[in-house]
Amino acid sequence: MKLRAFLFLWVVVIVHHTTFGQVEPSLTNKQLRLLDSIACQDVPKSAPGIATAIIRDGKVIYQKVAGYANLKDSTQIDPKTRFNIASNGKQFTALAILVLEDNKKLKLTDDIRTYLPNVLPKYPNKLTIENLLNHSSGIRDVYDLWSLQGKTWWKKSFNNKDALKLIEQQRDLNFEPGTKYKYSNTNYILLALIIEKVTGKSFVKYTKELFTQLNMPDTAFEDDYTTIEEPIAKAYFNFSTWKNYNWIWNVCGDGNLFSTLEDQIAWESLLQNKNNSVIKREIIEKSQTLTNNTKIKNYGYGLEFGDYKGLNYKFHEGATGAWKATTIRFPEQNIAMITLTNTGKATPNTQTRQMADVLLKLKESSKYFATKPSEVGPFVSDESLLGIYATEENFTFQFVKKDTALYLKRIGRNDVLLERENDNTLHQTYDADFKQEFTQNAQGEMEVTAYYTSHAPYKLKKSTSDFSKFDFKSINGTFINTETKALIKIQFTDEKNYKVKIGSQKNLNGILLSTTKLLVENYVLEFVNTNTSVETLFLSGDRIQNVKFERIK
Repeated sequence: MKLRAFLFLWVVVIVHHTTFGQVEPSLTNKQLRLLDSIACQDVPKSAPGIATAIIRDGKVIYQKVAGYANLKDSTQIDPKTRFNIASNGKQFTALAILVLEDNKKLKLTDDIRTYLPNVLPKYPNKLTIENLLNHSSGIRDVYDLWSLQGKTWWKKSFNNKDALKLIEQQRDLNFEPGTKYKYSNTNYILLALIIEKVTGKSFVKYTKELFTQLNMPDTAFEDDYTTIEEPIAKAYFNFSTWKNYNWIWNVCGDGNLFSTLEDQIAWESLLQNKNNSVIKREIIEKSQTLTNNTKIKNYGYGLEFGDYKGLNYKFHEGATGAWKATTIRFPEQNIAMITLTNTGKATPNTQTRQMADVLLKLKESSKYFATKPSEVGPFVSDESLLGIYATEENFTFQFVKKDTALYLKRIGRNDVLLERENDNTLHQTYDADFKQEFTQNAQGEMEVTAYYTSHAPYKLKKSTSDFSKFDFKSINGTFINTETKALIKIQFTDEKNYKVKIGSQKNLNGILLSTTKLLVENYVLEFVNTNTSVETLFLSGDRIQNVKFERIK
């Protein structure tokens, strides 16, 4: 019995410390327990899981793998298991561009039409490689365009040429290049195509050579789902039971990068100047900065820049189905954190930052912003607070009264029953932490400020449009976008409400925010109000803006 107990203890210790490189014993036992609980919080017994690590000064100070890579054959996750790290692959597409720049094969100031002449051939202004890198191109996101067409992208086997064909049909941009930032996966698909034009090699082959130079042998972009090398962490959702799905996607450059925790640790160690590579140190360092475009301060070479609880950091998230990945870097502390998952239950973006809280001894998020009004304001009656409120990004609250009860309506969510907390504040009946404070701004307009424990307060302004002369049926009809052949059908129902079909998405709820703006789920439809039949609509969504639809019926 003593021998068995000894062997069991020895196995547990080995499993806990199995790692790539040496684990530095610099964490306290309390920190280790907290990190373990965070890492495994969404990994129940006999379930898919996670692989996570913390690297400081080029050395692994914490590592944890948990859960199954494959439930069918009970293969467990280990540091050599390959995950699809999705958009976290963008940093390597950007690095490949920087290597080509250093080799004098291209310039970041080159117009992309030099390499892709059929993309917006008649657009008069310059559209550069740098615009692609920092998402300032204005080019629309192909995934959102496919959605408009009624295509569920992950049910297809599209490749980069399919994406290029759709983009070549576009005649407009979201905005003038270089003037704004809007994340678009198309940018990095086009970068992959440019790399092919410049090198004469497939993007996958060229970047595979790059990963070899980076000492990342098990990392590769994949453009043929039938040849992805094992061992792979199969992706699972849970709808009362764990369910895997077939991965048949071939688009890459924007994502579809399969990598291991071991290889990601090697990359972070290289960034922290502890590993060697044949790639020049100045190129590696440049990849961790903003581009030369001074207007874009939050995105560089496949990497976001921001502030986390007062600390400067760089980060990126990746998500494609149940595969999710997070990388965060604190350059001043020379710390990096990685979390890779194959479970729809896990939230690595949150978990990784919780681990940062433990390691860096940071306060809870709620300590960094107000979670309730500082004082009670003037009385606001039920009748005066009713109506539609919106942010500048067209996120809306609608306050309505049913019998004597107040409700908050939000598109895509269940109605929320509210109760009054004081003269100008309401809260959710079953979650009093969700509060709504009503005040008037300097212009006398009603505003509502939303508070909660997990986010900073945000304001929405009440719509004050005069609908007395508006013909609610003037936007009834069918409209087409000639670039995608997508259709929109609109039917007025009652008050300011509409039933809308966009592509194959039926029975969407629309609400009229003003006499020129209809909100439909996650879309905004804008038009000119002529008090007659509306002939043209401009649709905007998350990553597409001002897509023109013209009446056909």
